[in-house]
Amino acid sequence: MRYDLGMRTHRLVRTVLLALSLAGAAVADQPAQPAQPAQPAVPAAAAQVAVLSGDQVIQILDETVEWYRTLGTQQQTASQPSDLLILFANQQTANQVIGLAFDIARANAELLSSEASSAPPGNASAGPGAASSAAQAIDGLQKKLQAQRQGVQAEIDSVRRQIGASQKGANTELGMKLSELQGEVEMFDARKNLLDTMGQFVSASDSKTANANALKAHIDAIAMSVPAAGTVPVASTPAPSTATPAAVKTPAAAPATLFAASSGSSRSGIWDLAANALRLSEKVTTINAIDRGTVALEQTFAKIRSAPVEQLKALSARSDALSTQADNAHGAALKAVRDQLDTLAWLFKQTSEILIPLSKEGVLLQQYRHNLESWRDAVEHQYRQALTALGVRLGILLALLAVVIAGSEIWRRLVVRYTHEPRRRYQLLLLRKLTTWTVIVVIIGLTFVTELSSVATFAGLLTAGLAVAMQSVLVSIVGYFFLIGKYGIRVGDRVQIGNVSGEVIDLGLVRLHLMELNPQGPLGATGRVVAFANSIVFQASGGLFKQIPGVNFAWHETTVALPADRDYVLLKEQLKTAVTDVVKEFHEEIVRQTKQIEQTTASSSVGSAQPQVQLHFSATGVEALVRYPVQLQHEAEIDERVSKELMKVIAGSAAQAAS
Repeated sequence: MRYDLGMRTHRLVRTVLLALSLAGAAVADQPAQPAQPAQPAVPAAAAQVAVLSGDQVIQILDETVEWYRTLGTQQQTASQPSDLLILFANQQTANQVIGLAFDIARANAELLSSEASSAPPGNASAGPGAASSAAQAIDGLQKKLQAQRQGVQAEIDSVRRQIGASQKGANTELGMKLSELQGEVEMFDARKNLLDTMGQFVSASDSKTANANALKAHIDAIAMSVPAAGTVPVASTPAPSTATPAAVKTPAAAPATLFAASSGSSRSGIWDLAANALRLSEKVTTINAIDRGTVALEQTFAKIRSAPVEQLKALSARSDALSTQADNAHGAALKAVRDQLDTLAWLFKQTSEILIPLSKEGVLLQQYRHNLESWRDAVEHQYRQALTALGVRLGILLALLAVVIAGSEIWRRLVVRYTHEPRRRYQLLLLRKLTTWTVIVVIIGLTFVTELSSVATFAGLLTAGLAVAMQSVLVSIVGYFFLIGKYGIRVGDRVQIGNVSGEVIDLGLVRLHLMELNPQGPLGATGRVVAFANSIVFQASGGLFKQIPGVNFAWHETTVALPADRDYVLLKEQLKTAVTDVVKEFHEEIVRQTKQIEQTTASSSVGSAQPQVQLHFSATGVEALVRYPVQLQHEAEIDERVSKELMKVIAGSAAQAAS
């Protein structure tokens, strides 16, 4: 028994070492030599079944998945009811296409795996065939080892029965024999573990098997990234019909989209029309891009379909030849022909399982393109309608603007022709400018906006905010129109605002500027420019004083203390005569301007343009209030001359009293 065990162990170790050498040779030779399995007569056809390599299968799946993901772009583009119906039909077709693509990939991967497992043993230097030879050797050793272990296990069972039936004296020898047999079983288990480990190593060294398994894993990983590839049954999904789109059920999200589309169709502003035309143009571009991708995918499947078609023709010809050969065969030759026919039938079935999905892919992609063509025609029709509507609205806008501009030009010419007074002409032209731009802004706003209620609400809120934030500016703008009114001011007028006297040098929409005049002595410029907001007309404390247009004189007053013990009536007449002599050279112009004031203001309280002297008592005696008109451009000179004449009259009165 021990001798037999030693011999078996020696043979087993020698066989394992041979398997290791075969596997090592396979691994060492694999990078240098491509796979060249032997091709016997019948199994050789099995190597021709796989129409695609592993890399080609992955490339086809990548292209199909990339094409399938365009459904997301279509979903973002679809906005009309017809778009949603076509989108739903395309989604069903795309689900079938992606499912068939994975069926083709998995079928081709199975054929690649069958080729790897059915490869001939070859020799140790034959590249991947060496790994298959080592795997077969290890498999044979495992079977032999299992048979030997079963024999030893049978011996153990026999010894145990003998121990149960023997006397006590014989139990010792049988127990030693049982212990030795159990040791052999443990040795068999250890050898089995070694062979299992070597079998796994040799299987991993087989490039064909490893590539086939990796291809299957890669296909499963891609399928996990596309839920439809694993959830949509291709056989049970009906083909979508484009002839009766009303029968297609819309997705659950369709009502909201339909509502948005229908509510947006009533908008007719230029902004929305332009946005709609641009969106439709982009939609047409997107559909064309998807159609080009579909054409490319269709051409890819058509190119792949030619290989299995040719292969089926070759298998059919081979089958006909074998059928003819079977008519004259007998015995073993007839059995060989039958085996070849069985192999050809299996190959024909496997090839058909690849060709049928490829043919279905062509039909589905043609239907998909038909849906896209219908969609593109509908979108192009909507695009032309949108461009027409946009052109009409732009034409109306341009016509209205032309009418406004023509009316503004007619207004300008009428003002220039019939209004000769510069101030009035300026006011009318300014009003024309404001009116023209206001009408233009209103027309453009009403043409571009869509919902007037929203615009009115927005304008109300905006106006309220501006009224609060720009209160002073708005009041100044309103004050501007008061300043340019009938009794308003203009550039060149001399005005007094509060304690500041000056000449208007600029009158803007928000504020006015004065060149300050020296109030002391002759009214000359001080060199300072004073700015006031136009809102000064609404302030009660400041006060704005100006001459009436066409009037260039003012009344000046001065108070003279009269000597005591005089004839005040005579002195009053003398003072009045003296002042009248001073202003008499300006009297005619002042009278004319006084009459102009009466005509302009329609007032009868203007009074006479003659100098006036009034007597009144004060704490120190009797005083005379002298009031006289002066022309503004000569007021300093007139004031000085009046003062001299008054002093002469007082001095003469004092001299008479002394004499």
